[in-house]
Amino acid sequence: MRGPGGVFYGWWIVAAGFCLEALIGGLMFHAYGAYVVLLREEFGWSKTMLSAAFSMARAESGILGPVQGWLTDRFGPRALIRVGVLLFGVGFMLFSRIRSPLAFFLAFFLIALGSSLGGFLPIGVAIVNWFRRRRALALSLSATGMAVGGLLTQIVALSLTRFGWRWTAFASGVVILLVGLPVAQLVRHRPEPYGYAPDGDTPARAAAARAAGGAVHAAGVDFTARQALRTPAFWLIALGHAAALLVVSAVLVHLIVHVTERLGYSLREGAAVIALMTVMQVAGQLGGGWAGDRLNTRAIVTVCMWAHAAALLFLASATAFWMVLAFAVLHGLAWGVRGPLMSAIRADYFGSASFGVITGTSSMIVMLGMMAGPLVAGILADLTGSYETGFRVIAGLAALGSVSFAFARRPAPPREERRT
Repeated sequence: MRGPGGVFYGWWIVAAGFCLEALIGGLMFHAYGAYVVLLREEFGWSKTMLSAAFSMARAESGILGPVQGWLTDRFGPRALIRVGVLLFGVGFMLFSRIRSPLAFFLAFFLIALGSSLGGFLPIGVAIVNWFRRRRALALSLSATGMAVGGLLTQIVALSLTRFGWRWTAFASGVVILLVGLPVAQLVRHRPEPYGYAPDGDTPARAAAARAAGGAVHAAGVDFTARQALRTPAFWLIALGHAAALLVVSAVLVHLIVHVTERLGYSLREGAAVIALMTVMQVAGQLGGGWAGDRLNTRAIVTVCMWAHAAALLFLASATAFWMVLAFAVLHGLAWGVRGPLMSAIRADYFGSASFGVITGTSSMIVMLGMMAGPLVAGILADLTGSYETGFRVIAGLAALGSVSFAFARRPAPPREERRT
């Protein structure tokens, strides 16, 4: 199937994923820390409470992950993305009207649910089905939208400073609906109904390539969710991914508060640190996508975990600007390289037929890291008056996560495959 300009349609799905990830990254994930600063100023809410809202929202994603994965595999990603975009936009509009902690929790829950339904999992399912040989590159280019969204944080921070957080939140909801709903229309589930195989091959060409190659990786062995759950690799990848998200989530929620309260930067200067981190994330995603299709993915993500840990240690000990720069460079590169390879390694190990259910099921474990990161950092900051202890604890757990990836070897094909 060819899209406008004769380009393989899979790349248009990548472009749609890029746009959706940019909306989620720029308006929620990277911007949340800036909202935290202003909510603390207006309402006096604790870091623990604001961390709990973020963690609760990520718990929703983990709990609903298996259902979301099944719905994506059953009804296709476009239907879920439409619903997700609608909830995401309306959630921001409601967020602009909050006056109490309960209203804040409910509005943010809606925002998080929408970003989950319209983001990572359904986009990943579509891309995994449309690509095989260039899967890591396609996933990386799509995920670059999340990083580019970090650059939009400068605009969000400017709007927050000039117009206030309520107006900015409502305007964000309008932008999400105006951009997200048309973009969702571009997404298609699988290439086969259009007469193509992954990578734009015809079915005949794909069959010939499998016959000539004969390799399990090239042929794309498909595990069911039950078969994947029986492999050590499934659990080791999930645990390693959860350890990585300890760092990512703690930084998303607490970075701007840390650099403004402890290091004395302004809100806009804190957003500039995110911008540098984002530039490095984009560089990491582009380089990681290329490397992931050619080198040992497991070795790459193992090294990235050590970089995550080292970056957070720099941030915890920061007494000079160069240490903040070192954090931004290391964390941005590690996040950029590792992030898209989480989907790539699952698809390479377990195939694409049940990718949504397998990824959704693993999210029940992965989201423990997304929940725990902000809570550990926030609680210890409230108890000690500094983020240093919390960041050091999380860095140690990230280093331990590298062990999970180091031992997550490719599983043997399911028994049905071994008999054929």
